[in-house]
Amino acid sequence: MSQISAAAPPKLLPTIVPDRAPLLVASAMLVLGFALITWQVDLRQGGLFLIGAALGVALYHGSFGFTGGWRRMVVEKRGRGMRAQMLAIGVAAIAMIPLVAAGNIGGQAMVGAMAPVGLSVLLGAAMFGLGMQLGGGCGSGTLFTVGGGSARMLVTLVFFIIGAVAGTAHLPFWLQQPSLPPISIGAELGVGFAIAVTIAGLAIVALITALVEKRVHGNIEHEPAPVRADWGWILRGPWPLVGAGLVLALLNVATLLLAGHPWSITYGFGLWGAKIAQAVGIDVASWEFWTWPAQAQALQSSVLADTVSVMDFGLVLGAAAAAAIAGKFAPKAALPLGSLLAAIVGGLLMGYGARLSFGCNIGALFSGIATGSLHGWLWFAAAFVGSFFGIALRPVFGLDGLAKK
Repeated sequence: MSQISAAAPPKLLPTIVPDRAPLLVASAMLVLGFALITWQVDLRQGGLFLIGAALGVALYHGSFGFTGGWRRMVVEKRGRGMRAQMLAIGVAAIAMIPLVAAGNIGGQAMVGAMAPVGLSVLLGAAMFGLGMQLGGGCGSGTLFTVGGGSARMLVTLVFFIIGAVAGTAHLPFWLQQPSLPPISIGAELGVGFAIAVTIAGLAIVALITALVEKRVHGNIEHEPAPVRADWGWILRGPWPLVGAGLVLALLNVATLLLAGHPWSITYGFGLWGAKIAQAVGIDVASWEFWTWPAQAQALQSSVLADTVSVMDFGLVLGAAAAAAIAGKFAPKAALPLGSLLAAIVGGLLMGYGARLSFGCNIGALFSGIATGSLHGWLWFAAAFVGSFFGIALRPVFGLDGLAKK
């Protein structure tokens, strides 16, 4: 007699309830922020604010931070995060190197993330890499986790700003140290060859991570399937790393087209800190860095006129809205002493290092390499070495070496 067994009922996923109050506040601030920036500056600036918000959503839902990806590679020998990073930079480079080479699109100047190649970058990037492993996030990671409600990352951000201001005071000295001028791979090799060399370099990094992973684990970790079978994961997350990386690449291209320069994070931190210092009576306007024409104008103008700042504001609010929609907005006030000290030290190192090296994981690494700046590659190498030492120091502060944030 045959026996027919009933199919097991599908496993029901828990219902996600949005955090309504944080969502209402974040949404209202996004709408009001866009209206205020558009009114005070112009529609282009308002558009950059919204691009920043979209970047915050992608960063949050993809948990796309360079810090955790690098740490997983060093500690666990899993390179999925680093491969997603290389893919995002490569996709952006295919569009951005030609745009920068064109010099002008529709009357809008196109400027790459170019910077000198020298001791300042080498030292600053190493400091940044070490600091991000102690602070718990890179430039973009700090902002999107603050948006998600992390009190620890708020501490990191405060000292990130302090370190960035200190960096502006000392940058003229570091610029006097041995250095080559900014080198554009696109200008030196031509657009086609520059793209090929850039993609090849990124592919070699990705291949090395895959070979190491295969040797240690016998397999390559693949992107997991979405947790939810419906399309709700787009709003509630988590997003696949590759998908989040591709969104970031497209938004970086959009930033270049609209702002005339690629995505950057940390310049805004130094500007905010300088304005705060000025407000309490510190004469930062007399510092050499802030006497340079562009910096002097930024210091005298409204912070809403600074494209980097408005994108940073949008990023925090976008991440907050994404966290609230996913029901994950959870401020945490408890902060052990070791973790607090690590956040302080990490923030100071990242702020100072970012100023010396002309950017962070976004402005120097992502946007630098994607626009063909040689300094972006030097930044990558030096920051990874610094990150390695930062990972080794995490247990000193009572931090879990395997933690993703």
